[in-house]
Amino acid sequence: MVIATDFDPPPSAQPAPKPNGNGNGFQPAIYVYEFPVRIWHFVNAFAIAALLISGYFIGSPPPTLSGEASDHFLMGYIRFTHFAAGYILIIGMAARTYWAFVGNKHALEIFAPPILTAKFWDNTWHEFKRYAFLEKEGRKYVCHNPIAVLTMHFMFLWGITFMIFTGLALYGEGTGMGTWQHTLFTSWIIPIFGNSQNLHTFHHLAAWSILIFVMIHVYGAVRDELLGHQSIFSTIVSGYRTFKSPGKPEDMDRA
Repeated sequence: MVIATDFDPPPSAQPAPKPNGNGNGFQPAIYVYEFPVRIWHFVNAFAIAALLISGYFIGSPPPTLSGEASDHFLMGYIRFTHFAAGYILIIGMAARTYWAFVGNKHALEIFAPPILTAKFWDNTWHEFKRYAFLEKEGRKYVCHNPIAVLTMHFMFLWGITFMIFTGLALYGEGTGMGTWQHTLFTSWIIPIFGNSQNLHTFHHLAAWSILIFVMIHVYGAVRDELLGHQSIFSTIVSGYRTFKSPGKPEDMDRA
């Protein structure tokens, strides 16, 4: 079910098609990322950056400052930044999950990859060879290429879900018994991991996996912007996918 919203611009508001680069015609722009998805993308990026930086200093605190403890609140500010960014991340992910089901079909892609189709895996293998420099030309896609879909689904979506659950479980230790964080998360997650220190360790390791995902994500975006057949950076800003060459995108049937 798709709910009609004001986020789908009328045809008159769409930008003029861009030349395909070979002088053989025009490839029309396609509206892919709706406004809520684009806003979430940047808010989520800033929240993750704040969480990774503050989380690093929580795990590896800076040297002790000289003077009276009452004159300094450095770790307090670091922890506050971590907790505030965590709540922003949680609220953003809840909103993004909601929009996956009420937005356009592209909003659902990273939540439900089309892994049951042979075409998806054929494109995945082709893109894998391209990233390994074994294939010269990539294929065109309206939304994400299959490698991006898989990394965002497994590394980002499930990784962030793990970080949210374990983070709230650790936070519930501070808020104490009777609070919703402790009741809904701490009470059953810490027993699974054995103790609080083990949970801290897995939370810390998962944070590094998120950092690895960010590096892969940025590298892939820059590489596809320079070498791919479709726009990347302008698309996440405007919402429109434009193409640099003629031909039908591989996922046009889902556009």
